[in-house]
Amino acid sequence: MNLIKSILLCFIIALATQVHAGADSIPAIQFLLLEKNATLQEPRLLFSSGFEGGVYIEDTPDEDSLDYRFILGTDSETGFSWPVQILGSTTGGLHYIEDDNFQAISSEIQTVTGHDGTPTRALYAIENYSNGATQCPYEILDITEGRKDLYIRYWIKMDSTSHNKPNAWRTFFEWKTKDYANGSGFRLISFIYTDENGSPYWHWQGDANPQEPEWEIDNKTIPVPVNGEWFLTEFYWHWSEGKDGRALWKINGQVVGDHYGPTTRNSKPIDFIMMTQLYGDSNPKHQWIDDIEIWDSIPQ
Repeated sequence: MNLIKSILLCFIIALATQVHAGADSIPAIQFLLLEKNATLQEPRLLFSSGFEGGVYIEDTPDEDSLDYRFILGTDSETGFSWPVQILGSTTGGLHYIEDDNFQAISSEIQTVTGHDGTPTRALYAIENYSNGATQCPYEILDITEGRKDLYIRYWIKMDSTSHNKPNAWRTFFEWKTKDYANGSGFRLISFIYTDENGSPYWHWQGDANPQEPEWEIDNKTIPVPVNGEWFLTEFYWHWSEGKDGRALWKINGQVVGDHYGPTTRNSKPIDFIMMTQLYGDSNPKHQWIDDIEIWDSIPQ
């Protein structure tokens, strides 16, 4: 629809030019329309999967990747194959960090009732206890085109108890630029915080390190699901070190935070993406992920 509106606007401008200048300017109309069509692009779907059909988690990784378990196979409904290959990445997997030999945290693909009320396969993860920095993100690795726009959405369901304890936190999405660990990069991260009464709220921030936010947004207006229901989460960023940068987060179509301004530091490109994450200080906690879509811009 936006493409049609843009073409019509271009046509009106060109037509006005024709009326003012006379019949000899008719070729200008064709030129402007062709130019507009050449520069506008429809959003492109890069990846889609609901873990259906032949999608599975590899049980026995090689010796070089003992901390990873890889999701593999082709989704029978979408036709896309794992691992996620976007922005030049060719690899990625579930990274088990401080997992205590898979006792602290674990993952599997389960058949559950989905967000539309029908049976579906979903990525399930549980953190029983923390063994230090225990977490299990799905990481998209070896990104080589980390200055491009990206939009990610998926359905998520959490347990009903772990994020209503006082002064607790958990996160389920983040991305980092190169050298974030060395202090010269940038991170974008979503949180669910709880206040001193155990009431949960959304928190959205970009930071140079966990203790130094470059910017942060609290949203206590949009309800945090506390009864184990599915909700849709959407993330979009426009990579920039200037004022035209953008970091957008929505829950069930409502804007949690929409930051305009730098989305990196020192011109660093995106290094890797923690597309799904299970990490926080309130346990045990459970999480289900389904119907992931990744686009190169915001779909209409």
